Amino acid sequence: MKVLVIIARTLLGLVFVVFGLNAFLHFIPMPPPPPGPAGDFTKALFVSHYFYAVAVLQIAGGALCLLGRFVPLGLTLLGPVIVNILLFHIFLEPSGLPLALVTAVLALFVLWANRRAFGGLMQG
Repeated sequence: MKVLVIIARTLLGLVFVVFGLNAFLHFIPMPPPPPGPAGDFTKALFVSHYFYAVAVLQIAGGALCLLGRFVPLGLTLLGPVIVNILLFHIFLEPSGLPLALVTAVLALFVLWANRRAFGGLMQG
């Protein structure tokens, strides 16, 4: 089980570090925004520079997961990003939903493996 957690944590971290860095370095070509509300949403993220704030969170959270240090903090930073990715693909651009679901499952698995760190949230 420990090996599976390390693999999932590494994959999750790698995905977010790579795509976060791509926002600044542009080493993976990005397709043009899709037409309709999904494109409008994407354009708003770029025009407002909000996309860069999200990229910084992706890099920071992904690096923490990738390095295996402060993984609960990394998951806390990535959680809202993952929820937004899922909602974007559910409501606006369903073509990317399979990859978004894989990412969410990886994050939930790593979260479950680190559940003791979040125990204080469940106490009432």
